[in-house]
Amino acid sequence: MSHYNFDSCTDRRHSDAIKYAELSQFFGDTDLLPMWIADMDFDVCPEICEALTRRIDHHIYGYASIPPEFYPTISQWLQRRHNFKVEPEEMTFVPGVVRGIGYVINRLTRPGEKILIQPPVYHPFRHVIEGNNRVVVTNPLRPVAGGYEMDLEGLAEVIEREKPVMMILCNPHNPVGIQWSRETLERVAEICARQGVIVISDEIHGDLMLGGISHVPFLDVSDDARRIGIMLGAPSKSFNIPGMVSSWMIIKDPLLRRRMFDWLTVNEFNVPTFFATTATIAAYTHGEKWLDEALAYIEGNIDYVAENIGRMTGGKLKIVRPSASFLVWLDCRDLGMTHEQLKQFIIDKARLALNDGAMFGIEGEGYMRMNLGAPRSVVEKALKQLSDAIMLI
Repeated sequence: MSHYNFDSCTDRRHSDAIKYAELSQFFGDTDLLPMWIADMDFDVCPEICEALTRRIDHHIYGYASIPPEFYPTISQWLQRRHNFKVEPEEMTFVPGVVRGIGYVINRLTRPGEKILIQPPVYHPFRHVIEGNNRVVVTNPLRPVAGGYEMDLEGLAEVIEREKPVMMILCNPHNPVGIQWSRETLERVAEICARQGVIVISDEIHGDLMLGGISHVPFLDVSDDARRIGIMLGAPSKSFNIPGMVSSWMIIKDPLLRRRMFDWLTVNEFNVPTFFATTATIAAYTHGEKWLDEALAYIEGNIDYVAENIGRMTGGKLKIVRPSASFLVWLDCRDLGMTHEQLKQFIIDKARLALNDGAMFGIEGEGYMRMNLGAPRSVVEKALKQLSDAIMLI
């Protein structure tokens, strides 16, 4: 029996939610069903709300110390959820995963140096590299039946040829929802360690595993990974609290950790607000049942789309079924449209706001990313709008 109501539709239009407030900026229209930016439309776990309310009800909001249970709570969560052992001193706070990536780039690389990504991949990776005057090199994923795989031979070749100093790994991968196998991650660590390439592993979707698949933390796969790896994660996607801006960075290697953490501390980049610590402790202490039920509900949404999208669109659309996250990679290539035509079709005819696949790299042309972290009625409405629009072509 469910303890939480994920069917409830909460009106977010007057809460400064980007998903609604920036529709006009990104899509040129406000009358769209928004299924784009990666937060969920589910009410937050009540225990998190209660913890925040208790803290806000104390009417002094002065300088706040980091609670002594903050890092142990994260460590216990990672051990319990992923069988991944982390000592509290091996981690520090960062105000968001992308900011954390930016900090690492600025501290450990120099302008003009090369950093590797694996498109189609989360678009801020490219932006934070180029915006900090570093150079992007790519090792594109290789399409296979039903999804993608890493081109490990190509990875070794591009590292040998281009000499990047850093790689940003997406594990699980966004937007295609792949949890990389331990064997794949071991090979990535081996290739990068041999060339002295630091690996930043973005694991923000690591708690959102589906279908009984286990998350494999990069730092857990080998000594090579622990020597060169920097892992970033957060409760934000898992518990629908990105507005709390609470993330963490883990570095196992003592020398690398000292270089990074000392710099963060001196610049006060790793000082959380009490909102962040309060929400994180509550999520990891009291939110597990909520998360398990949310994942079961999300999996039901994915099942619904997977089972119906072919029939409802005359076989023109299909999804790459994710092993993690509430995001699905929607294959629209059989519509026979150019990518610009596809974008306008989704907006003008289907009346949906989806993420443009090409923003994740040219490898994403012909695809869209669709957020299924929503009540089932919203997912059904979105699929009906897609179906109706395609039937009119």
